[in-house]
Amino acid sequence: MKKVILIFGVLTLLILARPVLKLATNSENTTVSTTVVDATSTVEGSFVSEAVDGIQQFYQYTGFANAELGNMIMILIGIIFIYLGIKFDYEPLLLIPIGTGVIIGNIPFVVGNQTGIYEAGSVLNYLYFGVVKGIYPPLIFLGIGAMTDFSSLIANPKLMLLGAAAQIGVFATFIGALYLGFSLPEAGAIGIIGGADGPTAIFLSSKLANGINVLADGTTVKNLIGPIAIAAYSYMALVPVIQPPLMKLLTSKKERLIRMKPPRAVSQKEKMIFPVVALLLTTFISPSALPLLGMLFFGNLLKESGRTERLADTARTKLIDIVTILLGVTVGASTQADIFITKDSMMIFALGAISFVIATCGGLLFAKFMNLFLKGDDKLNPLIGAAGVSAVPDSARVVHAEGLKADPQNYLLMHAMAPNVSGVIGSAIAAGIILSFLG
Repeated sequence: MKKVILIFGVLTLLILARPVLKLATNSENTTVSTTVVDATSTVEGSFVSEAVDGIQQFYQYTGFANAELGNMIMILIGIIFIYLGIKFDYEPLLLIPIGTGVIIGNIPFVVGNQTGIYEAGSVLNYLYFGVVKGIYPPLIFLGIGAMTDFSSLIANPKLMLLGAAAQIGVFATFIGALYLGFSLPEAGAIGIIGGADGPTAIFLSSKLANGINVLADGTTVKNLIGPIAIAAYSYMALVPVIQPPLMKLLTSKKERLIRMKPPRAVSQKEKMIFPVVALLLTTFISPSALPLLGMLFFGNLLKESGRTERLADTARTKLIDIVTILLGVTVGASTQADIFITKDSMMIFALGAISFVIATCGGLLFAKFMNLFLKGDDKLNPLIGAAGVSAVPDSARVVHAEGLKADPQNYLLMHAMAPNVSGVIGSAIAAGIILSFLG
């Protein structure tokens, strides 16, 4: 890591030293005019002059000539993402591709050579098509469905309320974005960060804040896909850092010691029926969420049917891995400094942090509220309310870890998975409702 920082520092110094070295570029021209050779010049002088011109022209196409301070800031952020993924194991499957994408997207280049992710015809632009058109998120949901066990939710359906309660973060963020001056569609896309669900955030922002839609007054909405996606995935990765202090703040030692009765056994028949029934109920409530929920429950049906194990295995391994790579790298690459480092991006990150805190608190407090009406073994350990956010399965794991700290014999993972998976469903429904009104 020290060597990486050293190399990064040297590159930054070289770029900042361009004016001193008289290597500053001409902002109006990216090419250097050919030196006119005087007829009386010697052959040697002509050769030297052409060699110097050639070197200068080569320099104009290097990253050193085209780099700005913003590029170096974003490259540093990309390095930090990779470091967090490797060193601290913070969602490495997400942060390492995204961090690498951030570096790729901020390598300086000459505009017009079909290199950048926003340049029509470039390879990165073709890969980014899956983000802009919302293709990748449903495929991610297909894989999530194929690897998710809904048994804990089926066994204790009332825990779905905790997943719903955590969605307060979505609507709080929506209101906050409106207050900060974002338009209705932009605020709707930003709001879904409160669900802590990266694929859903990308899907909704690709529909509402894609830089293409035109408002009633003729204003074009901003392209906020990059900032929204990076914010959503960043806070998903920081679940182990953000949630534990909130859990300790809002629950007492006595509450953290509550032992919930084991969930009942769920039959295979119930597991097979659930995705079909859930698909019908959720999509009739929110038809606009059909691409996400349809693929989620389809993937789960592949898993539980007992007849399509090959398809389920492909969906939860090879397919989701490929899509995660493409999604992470292209979302990261979309953070070009000139587009990403803006006041809007900073406000989105601030709103994302606040919304994640609100969502976690909403789940915790609602679990305490439910306990007012429950008695004996039916009482809930309020910690599981924090798993109502959609960061699957990290939130459930954090809840389990905090429960073990309070009581080494208190296993909360299976209980926490119920609000966790219902949070995924809830955020998709919330996205569909927002899209229905603002799309």
